[in-house]
Amino acid sequence: MRIWIDADGCPRPVKEVVFKASQRLQVPVTMVADRQVGRPTNSLVSLVVVPGDMDAADRYIAEHLQPGDLVITTDLPLAAQVVAKGAWGLNPRGELYTEENVRERLSMRDFMSDLRETGVITGGPAPYGPKDRRNFNDALDRLLTAQLNQD
Repeated sequence: MRIWIDADGCPRPVKEVVFKASQRLQVPVTMVADRQVGRPTNSLVSLVVVPGDMDAADRYIAEHLQPGDLVITTDLPLAAQVVAKGAWGLNPRGELYTEENVRERLSMRDFMSDLRETGVITGGPAPYGPKDRRNFNDALDRLLTAQLNQD
C-alpha cells in the first residue's frame, strides 16, 4: 500500500497526521502538487511536482495509483477514479469515498455549480477545525489498521 496526497489543497494538519502514520507503520507516502510544498525529512515521504494546469496533480495520481492504495483528496472527480480503480479515497474530514457516495457527491457538486452560475450564492465548506482533524485521524487509523492487518 502507498498513500497518495493530493497536496495542492490538503490542510497541513492532515499531512501531519499522515506523516506520523507513515513513520509509525512504515507506509510510503507520495505527495503530488503543482508547486513545491513542505515535506518532512521522513525518507518514506516523497514529493512529485507536476507542471501544468490545476488538474495535473489529479491526473498524475490517477495514472500511478494501484489497487489497494489510499488517496487523500477533496477532488471528487479524482475520488471517483480512485474508487473505480480499486483504491481507497479519504477526504481530509475523515469521510471515506465509496462508489455510491462519490456519485451522489458529484451530482450535488454539479447541481451547486449550476446554482452558482445562475447567481445563487451557495457558500462553501466550513473552516477545517479540530473536530475534522480528529475525524480524519480516526478514519485513517481504522483504514490503515484494517488494510495492513490483511497482509
